[in-house]
Amino acid sequence: MAKSKNNAKKLSYIYVPSQMINSISSSSLQSLIHSPKKSSTTIFFTRKSSFWWFLTLFLVAFLGMFKFGFKTDTPFPHKPCSTTHQKLSVSNHHSKSKLGISSVLLKKERTGLKNDHKDEFFVSHVELGAKGSSGIEKKSEFWKKPNGLGYKPCLSFSSDYRRQSERILKERRKYLMVVVSGGLNQQRNQIVDAVVIARILGASLIVPILQVNVIWGDESEFGDIFDLEHFKKVLGNDVRVVSALPSTHLMTRLMERRPPFHATPSWIRSRYLRRLSREGVLLLRGLDSRLSKDLPSDLQKLRCKVAFNALRFAEPIEKVGNKIAERMKSKGPYLALHLRMEKDVWVRTGCLPGLSPEYDEIVNNERIQRPELLTARSNMSYLQRKMAGFCPLNAMEVTRLLKALGAPKDAKIYWAGGKPLGGRAALLPLIQEFPNFYNKEDLAFPAELQPFVKKASLMAAIDYIVSEKSDVFMPSHGGNMGHAIQGYRAFSGHKKFITPNKRHMLPYFLNSSLSEEEFNRIIKELHRDSLGQPVHRTNKGGRDVTKYPVPDCMCNNHSHSRS
Repeated sequence: MAKSKNNAKKLSYIYVPSQMINSISSSSLQSLIHSPKKSSTTIFFTRKSSFWWFLTLFLVAFLGMFKFGFKTDTPFPHKPCSTTHQKLSVSNHHSKSKLGISSVLLKKERTGLKNDHKDEFFVSHVELGAKGSSGIEKKSEFWKKPNGLGYKPCLSFSSDYRRQSERILKERRKYLMVVVSGGLNQQRNQIVDAVVIARILGASLIVPILQVNVIWGDESEFGDIFDLEHFKKVLGNDVRVVSALPSTHLMTRLMERRPPFHATPSWIRSRYLRRLSREGVLLLRGLDSRLSKDLPSDLQKLRCKVAFNALRFAEPIEKVGNKIAERMKSKGPYLALHLRMEKDVWVRTGCLPGLSPEYDEIVNNERIQRPELLTARSNMSYLQRKMAGFCPLNAMEVTRLLKALGAPKDAKIYWAGGKPLGGRAALLPLIQEFPNFYNKEDLAFPAELQPFVKKASLMAAIDYIVSEKSDVFMPSHGGNMGHAIQGYRAFSGHKKFITPNKRHMLPYFLNSSLSEEEFNRIIKELHRDSLGQPVHRTNKGGRDVTKYPVPDCMCNNHSHSRS
């Protein structure tokens, strides 16, 4: 037994890349595995030949490791959402998606290895979009920023406002509680107004309560979405913000009210102030669009301060949103689209997606079963609503508009929004014309999005961050997110924001006699003043200062701060 054990054959192995194995024919492999035994007369020469053969094989394998094993542009097999178009071939090592992330990084992510320089590694290993001959995407007129006329943020408050602040911040008897409802951006608007109402009443503001959204079922609280400590700190000289009602007021009978639309500061004081001083606590619900859009200068500035400075997203959301924006920017400028193509949007607007009769029937049946969802002029037909500009643009219309406005075919596009009715088919015109088309599921690792997956407001917040940081932004339909980003981009220096002129452009979309050149000329002319240039809020009554911050919250050399 000892003898046989000592004489047992010892096996040795050599690493050979799979690409090398693939290049060797099956007959060659068979000859290596099943080679006949050599006679004793030739064994010396066989051993010598084998040595040189294996040495050659080792050198080739070693070179192969540099060629294949350390290649840095390995495509990242990211997990696309159900509506994306990208496909990665597992069998072809050299195949590349439009977005390539090193598989080494993915392995680190999956195995939980930490790397402080992860994002630096990512950027150096990403292939995103088409490049010019110099390796950098060529600039086009489409990315040009509008003339901001020198407007900059201007939030200096009057001496009277600052004097009142000393008294208001010492207040400990009056407390305002608010319950905000709706989606993320509806909630933002109501929080802004809640701060202003607290200032009007000279009351301390209890951190707003977020009502559970009946459609999304998101139970996120204020601190889950927004940076609470930052919120308190920024407003430290304006309104006292507390996390909870003090024990001295816990047994107080709540005075619950719902303000009327466009309530003025004088109306609020006359209706609430005396009783609030007596009862100590006021609870307000349904603040959406309740406070007047036309307020005294200091209160307009306070609105801007809350919307643009105080309401910062919570750190985990900011971190992921900023990472995705950096990944989009890693190879040049990008466009963000807010697409409103979800089923509930078509139902609520009284419009049709234009995909097929089957999908139109789905929308019509839902509208019949739930007539309360229809919010857009129920006395108008679908076609009337469409031509009046009340319907979201579908993918084909967005594509034609972007092409007419000069968006290059290799433009990188980030699309924000919920899952469109019809899934991928609803997006095909955009995907086919602009192949560099991504959303957050395409650009983030599964582990990065996992904490937010069942939190619709948090996912919407990520979309908000990436959209706000884009070089160009365009919504397919007006709405709270589009309005919020329009104002923020203006306040940030009037970054390009395309407002589709639906009412005037749609007749030309239906005119088949126009040449492409003439169509493009007309569309560009219609949007000449709809690219994010400064627009004075005071030019039209009822405009929200958080959408049009000029001139209340921004000034230039030709204007002055209202102090």
